[in-house]
Amino acid sequence: MDAETQIEGFIAKYSDAIAAEIRAARAEMKHRLPGAFELVYDNYNALAIGYGASEKLEDVVFSIACFPRWVRLFFFHGADLDDPDGLLEGQGAQVRSLKLPNLRVLDDPKVQALMAQALANAQPIDPAQPSRSLVKSVSPNQRRRRP
Repeated sequence: MDAETQIEGFIAKYSDAIAAEIRAARAEMKHRLPGAFELVYDNYNALAIGYGASEKLEDVVFSIACFPRWVRLFFFHGADLDDPDGLLEGQGAQVRSLKLPNLRVLDDPKVQALMAQALANAQPIDPAQPSRSLVKSVSPNQRRRRP
């Protein structure tokens, strides 16, 4: 089974509304990050889809995490970002996130500034390379994907 078919199977576990949000978020991230590797982890708690310069987890800059009722955008090194408006949530040593109630959030200049910072601090993504999707892991046990 190819990666795209497998990923679509992961997304199909969600309600139609959340599945549509996931598909739209994936398309938007691919549009904004040409040449990025898309790393997919169908984990116990959530479907996590990371974007970075290589197939290594340490090169991931952003990820979308898909839960039964919402989708979030994660900044892997969000704790290091200058976030004067306090948009990013989380208390961990490294990761921060924000809820994506819709993709218009990504057009907010404050969010774009955070994304630009994150990209400036990361391993560069080569836009001349083709984008690639890789399924990295599938958890045998998972929480329900529908509310």
